[in-house]
Amino acid sequence: MIQAIIWAERMDNVKKTLEEKDFIAMSIFEITGRGEQKGITLEHRGNKVEVDTLPKVMLEMVVKDQDVDTIISTILAAGRTGKLGDGKIFVLPVEMVAKVRTDET
Repeated sequence: MIQAIIWAERMDNVKKTLEEKDFIAMSIFEITGRGEQKGITLEHRGNKVEVDTLPKVMLEMVVKDQDVDTIISTILAAGRTGKLGDGKIFVLPVEMVAKVRTDET
């Protein structure tokens, strides 16, 4: 399983680029989080407001082992802004998958 946490505004580009390479199946979650940037300071009506967590998107894909490197490089290229907070990609083992509709494992 690949989990990628990226900026929400980069999600459409990442999804489109993955689809162009025939990687269609994915789950997308709207999340908030913080990393090295530790949030940001905004100004609202003359007052400074500390925003500790920022909106991100987590993309999850269960894929074949031979596709992992291609998918990671695609997400890196399509999701990168070059700024702090671009995100992280995690690769996790999946022990079993069962289809709800067919009981196929």
